[in-house]
Amino acid sequence: MQTSKERNTILLFIPLILNFFVMGFVDIVGVATNYVKEDFALSDGMASLLPMMVFIWFAICSIPTGILMGKLGRKNIVLLSLFTTALAMLIPLLFYSYFGILLSFAFLGIGNTMLQVSLNPLVTSLVRKEKLTSILTMGQFIKAISSFLGPILVAFSASRLGDWRLTFLLYCIASVISIIALYSLKIKETAEPSQTSTSFRNIFSLLKDSYFVYCIVVILLIVGIDVSLNTNIPPLLVDRLSIPLAEATLGTSFYFISKTIGTFIGAFLLVKISPIKFLKASIWIAALAFITMMFSSSFWGLLISIAIVGLACANVFSIIFSLALQHDIKRANEISALMIMGISGGALITPLQGFVTDQSNFTVGLSVILLCIFIIGSIAFKFKQENLTH
Repeated sequence: MQTSKERNTILLFIPLILNFFVMGFVDIVGVATNYVKEDFALSDGMASLLPMMVFIWFAICSIPTGILMGKLGRKNIVLLSLFTTALAMLIPLLFYSYFGILLSFAFLGIGNTMLQVSLNPLVTSLVRKEKLTSILTMGQFIKAISSFLGPILVAFSASRLGDWRLTFLLYCIASVISIIALYSLKIKETAEPSQTSTSFRNIFSLLKDSYFVYCIVVILLIVGIDVSLNTNIPPLLVDRLSIPLAEATLGTSFYFISKTIGTFIGAFLLVKISPIKFLKASIWIAALAFITMMFSSSFWGLLISIAIVGLACANVFSIIFSLALQHDIKRANEISALMIMGISGGALITPLQGFVTDQSNFTVGLSVILLCIFIIGSIAFKFKQENLTH
């Protein structure tokens, strides 16, 4: 028979899982971009503005959200982020145009930025310290599930329900359920002095240290690579295999499944292997697999190379985040805000790649992603184990 304490733990767990699931909605931007491009006959350059409208807000809103969180409370910021996400999901259903999608993706980016900045601190208010790591790990796993379910839901809505945009309706309903579940919880938050001292000046002062510059560049590039792959895998499969877009979008789900498996494997390997050595090996494996993907025209060649790229890139963000924290653990709050800002890389690489594609061809455009992988590989060799702590 369940005790009152056990029931309360379950009640806390449900809204947390729902919130992490909503966090994964941002990855629908890649698949949606392909449908919007087709619906409005957009060029690659114009289509690439859609992911930019999502990820640019990580640069603009992450630090203000961290400061605002200290004034309004973590729960209120999470609720505001969920409301913003629900609003973003409604816009394409009510006002479907290129401008409407730009507006929708802007709200999605703002909501996701607030959610990523505020949800993890909220979790620390709800669970005991000894359970924090397992809950956060579970949360990232749920986010990954949400990410690879997105393309499947889009393909199902397009082929079975007759309109791919109905995916937004499902996401809107999920966001509203999350709002209700979280709002019903009574949460006692304790203010932390370290949060109130966080400021723009403190955060940007980190960039005086070249180590943090390297870290933020890698974060910018790896997120840009992730968003570009998310966007380009479907047209790549359409181009090479001559299959319908609805089927090609499942390639994005395959990529996210590979990333989920890669994260799981990495959690075990990083216990025994140096994160810097793991990073170096991962990024060069990703480079070789990506070169294969660029020029392959066979079904299995493409799927295997996509899977290897997903597996190899799965742990880069978490490794860099960890290395940055270890370099100066006393400034963990400022470092975290800076790293979340780096997610705005999704707004930089995809438009550049789209521009190159417009000026040349699809394969040459993919070389922008390959260049990003090579830059990360070169930076990885600048990290040394003895430089992790001050």
